[in-house]
Amino acid sequence: QVQLVESGGGLVQSGGSLSLSCAASGRIFSSNTMGWYRQAPGKQRELVADITSASSTTYADSVKGRFTISRDNAKNTVYLQMNNLKPEDTAVYYCHFQQWRPWAEHYWGQGTQVTVSS
Repeated sequence: QVQLVESGGGLVQSGGSLSLSCAASGRIFSSNTMGWYRQAPGKQRELVADITSASSTTYADSVKGRFTISRDNAKNTVYLQMNNLKPEDTAVYYCHFQQWRPWAEHYWGQGTQVTVSS
């Protein structure tokens, strides 16, 4: 089992910045991917960004150039720096952890609210 503890989020005005972090603990294998998804009211959960243990990153087109994902493998922690936030970024953001054993294991954080006011 893997536990995820998220922190960060909150309320910010349009154009502002917020940061999120997520720390993983438990039975963690070296090959894994950590990332962030978000879900706005009435919409499906979508990938925001993820990063592999080798630091390969993926970003949703809507956040490219504004959000930066990074990780500290020694701390099993992933970070999301969100700049130039827009009202459409408002959502609950969920930390996601995936590893292979070799079957895929998926874990989710409890979610943290990000609200961007116009």
